[in-house]
Amino acid sequence: MSMAYKDDEEDWLTVCLKYLLFLFNFLFWVGGAAVLAVGVWTLVEKSDYLSLLASSTFAVSAYILILAGSLVVVTGFLGCCAVIREQRSCLSTYFFFLLLIFLIELVAGVLAYVYYQRLSDELKEHLNQTMTENYAQQGKETITSAVDRLQQDFKCCGSNNSQDWMLSVYIRSEQSGNRVVPDSCCKTITPDCGRRDHPSNIYKVEGGCITKLEQFLADHLLVIGAVGIGVACLQLAGALLTACFIYLLYKEEEEDFGAL
Repeated sequence: MSMAYKDDEEDWLTVCLKYLLFLFNFLFWVGGAAVLAVGVWTLVEKSDYLSLLASSTFAVSAYILILAGSLVVVTGFLGCCAVIREQRSCLSTYFFFLLLIFLIELVAGVLAYVYYQRLSDELKEHLNQTMTENYAQQGKETITSAVDRLQQDFKCCGSNNSQDWMLSVYIRSEQSGNRVVPDSCCKTITPDCGRRDHPSNIYKVEGGCITKLEQFLADHLLVIGAVGIGVACLQLAGALLTACFIYLLYKEEEEDFGAL
C-alpha cells in the first residue's frame, strides 16, 4: 500500500512539474519578448547618440540582449516539445540552453551596470572633445548629425554650455560663416541663426548637453540591467524545474526497468 502511495505521489509530482514547466515556458516567452524589445529599443531609440560615445559597451549590451531574446524564441519552442514528449535527451538540451541564455543575459545586465557606474566620467572626458573636434568635419557626418539631433532633442547647446563652441574647429573656421554656435543650438532654426548667442535665440541649459545625455543613457542602462538580470533569474528558476523534472523521469525509467 505504501509503495502504491509512493508511486501515486511521484506521478502527481511529475504532472505538477509538467504543468509548472508549461507555465514557465509562457513566462519565458514573455520575458524573451521583453528582452528582445529592450535590445531593439535601445539601438533604435535615438541610436545616433552611440557615435558620441567613446566606448561601445552600451551598444554591445543591447546586441547581447537581442541575441538572448532571439534564442528564447527557439528555446521556448524546444522546451514545450521536450515537456510534451517527456524525453530526457530533449529536456537536457533545453536545460543547457536555459543555462546558456541565463549567462548571456547576466553578462548583458552586469555590463550595463558597470558602464552605468563609469558613464559620467566617460562623458566628461570625451563628449566635449568629440563635439568640438569633429562637428561639421569631412568624414564625420554621423557625429555632426548626432550633435545636431542631441541639441535639438534635449534643447541644449554645447557639452557644458554654449561657450564650449568657441573652441571648436568648426566655429573657428571660415566654414562657420561668422556663427558663434551651430544653427542646431537655436530655438527656432533659420539660416545663419547661430550668429547670435543671446538667450532669446539659443538654448542655454544649466549643465549643458552632457547632463541631458547622461540622464538619457543612464535611464536606458538601468532598463537594460534590470531586464537582463530579472529575466536571467527567471531562467534560473526554469533550469531548476527542468532539472527536477529530468530527475523524476529518470527515477520512473529506473523503476520501470526494475519491474521488468
